[in-house]
Amino acid sequence: MLEVLASLDGIHWAKVEAFHLDEYAGMPMDHPASFRKFLKERFVDKLRQPIGAFHYISGEGELKSECERLAGIISGRRIDVAFIGIGENGHLAFNDPPADFETAAPYIVVQLDEACRAQQLGEGWFPDMDAVPKSAISMSIQQIMDSRVVVCSVPDTRKAAAVLGAVKGPVTPDVPASILQRHPDTTLYLDTFSAALLG
Repeated sequence: MLEVLASLDGIHWAKVEAFHLDEYAGMPMDHPASFRKFLKERFVDKLRQPIGAFHYISGEGELKSECERLAGIISGRRIDVAFIGIGENGHLAFNDPPADFETAAPYIVVQLDEACRAQQLGEGWFPDMDAVPKSAISMSIQQIMDSRVVVCSVPDTRKAAAVLGAVKGPVTPDVPASILQRHPDTTLYLDTFSAALLG
């Protein structure tokens, strides 16, 4: 999705301001698991013209202060489109279950549950479970839901149960992605594998 987005003609990237969704606590940008690194190398650096602004999350300093810094930038702005995914445990960004559906803070410090940390280990970013961070900064559920449009891309068999819960289950903090049922303009892109349990 990022590769195609970066290659599209007719987008005036100099007029675009983007906000990073989540980053691990204590994660330097040169670490292979850094989402800042991932987004810079696979998206920002691939654009045909410089982006107006890309607000990365830094997890290396004091987390509360970083949340406040980001809140000062994003507050009062309406995000046009959120590009998101769904985690194996049904999380949105790093809002693991049970997610906080109520906080109005745009960015929050979250604790990562074992299922989320196991997913990160399984994706090969860390040598063992002890190396996987236990906390992160995440864009909040309310901030994501306030976006005018949500584009959610979810590939792979390991996401099938989370997709089922998000699409056909009740709206519950225990399946954070289920909140997307209440968004007025969400498009969910699945492959055959992630859609396998939908029938």
